[in-house]
Amino acid sequence: MQEREYRILIINPGSTSTKIGVFDNEISILEKTIRHEAEKINSYPNIIDQYEFRKNTILETLDQEGINISKLSAVCGRGGLLRPIEGGTYAVNDKMLTDLRNGYSGQHASNLGGIIAYEIASGLNIPSYIVDPVVVDELDPIARISGFPLIERKSIFHALNQKAVARRVANELGKKYSELNLIVTHMGGGITVGVHKMGKVIDVNNGLHGDGPFSPERAGTVPAGDLISLSFSGEYYREEIMKMLVGQGGLVGYLGTNNAVKVEEMIEAGNKEAKLVYDAMAYQVAKEIGSASAVLSGKVDAIVLTGGLAYGKDFVQSITNRVNWIADCIIHPGENELQALAEGALRVLRGEEEVKIYPSSFKTAKI
Repeated sequence: MQEREYRILIINPGSTSTKIGVFDNEISILEKTIRHEAEKINSYPNIIDQYEFRKNTILETLDQEGINISKLSAVCGRGGLLRPIEGGTYAVNDKMLTDLRNGYSGQHASNLGGIIAYEIASGLNIPSYIVDPVVVDELDPIARISGFPLIERKSIFHALNQKAVARRVANELGKKYSELNLIVTHMGGGITVGVHKMGKVIDVNNGLHGDGPFSPERAGTVPAGDLISLSFSGEYYREEIMKMLVGQGGLVGYLGTNNAVKVEEMIEAGNKEAKLVYDAMAYQVAKEIGSASAVLSGKVDAIVLTGGLAYGKDFVQSITNRVNWIADCIIHPGENELQALAEGALRVLRGEEEVKIYPSSFKTAKI
């Protein structure tokens, strides 16, 4: 029996660009990055005000590329800063649209993904979805305890890529995602190490706000007492400290660049400081993986390394040399966000997974 073909439009908005893709089942027939002029983007008072402009630009681009939108089966957008929710594929509904428009957990270009998906899909009388947004929260209660009662550990990580890669690895191993214990490490501008236990991410470092390894542009965990002293030294404003931690930390802070290829070139040219810092980043990633293995009592089926930094052979080797005694290391470089979104929508369209309704699937998480 011939498999039914689903055509899905994927929308992934960024700060100054919008990535779109059209997939026939898992096969990409179009992937394009639409660049937006900074002057045009900045002319809108709020990010949410851009949705009509971006939607029209997407439709114009599809028309220019010869894509007949009447043949679409569904539209899937990048999930934004919503309430904490379980992982999965969610139908865009009124509650979600309200939270995206109001910026429930903050304003970000990704909030436009679900809104634009809904606007296009509703005109075609087809479903619209989002998949595994960054606010996916499946933490065990014990993982929420920080040690300081006024601060709770939060789940903010590269959920879309982590879960997509975990499912691919499960398929490669001939298992279901829900049958495996995996440690998945996303290594990009930020680095997050997720403990995937039987299909749930029960622990993960907050790769945005100072938790875990330092990365190309984020400081990761730093000594709290020293940070407090620096913050109250009178030399810096709050915003300056935040920029030093997120955006100007990590490789940027030490070496002046977030480009791993440039750092590797510096090392090849004999720069000893670059080698020490780069080795330290790999060292901290390995430490975080070791910590994650303790959460699973050492019962780890595989360690997965993904994200842009996973293209760096020496960097990956430095990590695997320290952790391959725990479990085999599987390398899946890059992010493939459009593919991951398409796969999430497909699982629902094919009946392999139940669509989730926002925010009813939310259970114990707080923000």
